[in-house]
Amino acid sequence: MKIGLAVGALAALAQESRLSIFRLLVQAGQEGVAAGVLGEKLGIPPATLSFHLKTLTHARLIKSRTEGRFVIYSANFTEMDKLIAYLTEHCCAGDATQCAPINKC
Repeated sequence: MKIGLAVGALAALAQESRLSIFRLLVQAGQEGVAAGVLGEKLGIPPATLSFHLKTLTHARLIKSRTEGRFVIYSANFTEMDKLIAYLTEHCCAGDATQCAPINKC
């Protein structure tokens, strides 16, 4: 991942509503969530939601598909993995095993 893409992704996630949207979509998995349901669950008005979804889409963190009359959004796990890899590439003095996530489940 290039630094510009990483900066764009991190900037998109730096806003509270967008981070909440992204977290909900990550939890939903590949199935995704309809835009209207996102707005209802997070209490975000449609126009504001549309703005945040556009920002996350441009940052390549989410993707959308149309199913009938609904637009379904889902996390772009490939790009998320690239961002995580970029952020941990040189962590812990070159010992990436120290950066392994702690399993809290």
